[in-house]
Amino acid sequence: MILVTGGAGFIGGNFVLDWLAQSDEVVINLDALTYAGNRENLASLEANEKHIFVHGDIGDSALVSDLLTRYQPRAIINFAAESHVDRSIHGPEDFIQTNIVGTFKLLEATRAYWGNLQGDAKQNFRFLHVSTDEVYGSLAKDEPAFTETHQYEPNSPYSASKAASDHLVRAYHHTYGMPVLTTNCSNNYGPYHFPEKLIPLMIVNALAGKPLPVYGDGQQIRDWLYVKDHCSAIRRVLAVGKVGEVYNVGGWNEKPNLDIVHTVCALLDELRGRADAKSYAEQITYVTDRPGHDRRYAIDAGKIERELGWKPAETFETGIRKTVLWYLENQGWVANVQSGSYREWVARNYAERQA
Repeated sequence: MILVTGGAGFIGGNFVLDWLAQSDEVVINLDALTYAGNRENLASLEANEKHIFVHGDIGDSALVSDLLTRYQPRAIINFAAESHVDRSIHGPEDFIQTNIVGTFKLLEATRAYWGNLQGDAKQNFRFLHVSTDEVYGSLAKDEPAFTETHQYEPNSPYSASKAASDHLVRAYHHTYGMPVLTTNCSNNYGPYHFPEKLIPLMIVNALAGKPLPVYGDGQQIRDWLYVKDHCSAIRRVLAVGKVGEVYNVGGWNEKPNLDIVHTVCALLDELRGRADAKSYAEQITYVTDRPGHDRRYAIDAGKIERELGWKPAETFETGIRKTVLWYLENQGWVANVQSGSYREWVARNYAERQA
């Protein structure tokens, strides 16, 4: 049995779906169901007895301790995080509370639980913390990609809060001996991505006839990782990763944001063209760049390939086509996650279940 936190969000939800598609091991899924986490992502698991969903926060120490005592998981995979840079700029407090304080409380509850385990259960237990390449800061165009030993230089409240959580995880290993693993991933894309992030936003806005907003000159470079490749990397690290180690997970796909937008437009032109036969690229608009916008991220994923034998299965070309097709085939999901009525339903549904 494993405990997954943040398992109704984008990456966590994909991880839970993929895990249960290839394993009979039970998943306890703890999620606070904030704006980007929702049960719609997990609709296919409603009747699956191997999936136990718990509505709650990693900062709720009593709840987490109860779950650990009751279910005795062999591992915790921590996806729970506030993760949108723009939101962190306009409202950083939620990021401090969830990413720093929440991680601290989760670590404390885990330390108490792990400390009481005996024999093989204690020896084999793992705490896997999922983080981001943004903790490393920004790269110049000709600088080598981030390795696991790159200095931390976070530039936004979001990346600073994730850097702090990484440091806490490291400290709990070196101070208390907790068997931790950390992964730092590049930009994920794929199914169930909340439509505020670049790729789903471009798809949704294009189909709605809305502007496609591109920050600044659009030449900010990111390494793009298909989310299901990321999930397979996490499974690999959990299975054979060395305790205390950090593993960078990337897709070997560095591309400027503007190129990404043009690729999405070209796929939409092919798969569901505009009624007027013009290209969706005509909807691209340039907007004022956001404060402190990092110019380039790039992950060197050589360590995880050398030591654990993992590398991504998808190229960007195959992954982005799958992503665009998924959004075209799941317009109902997009409408539901964007609607206020869906949010109200979630709140009402869980109030009734907990009454």
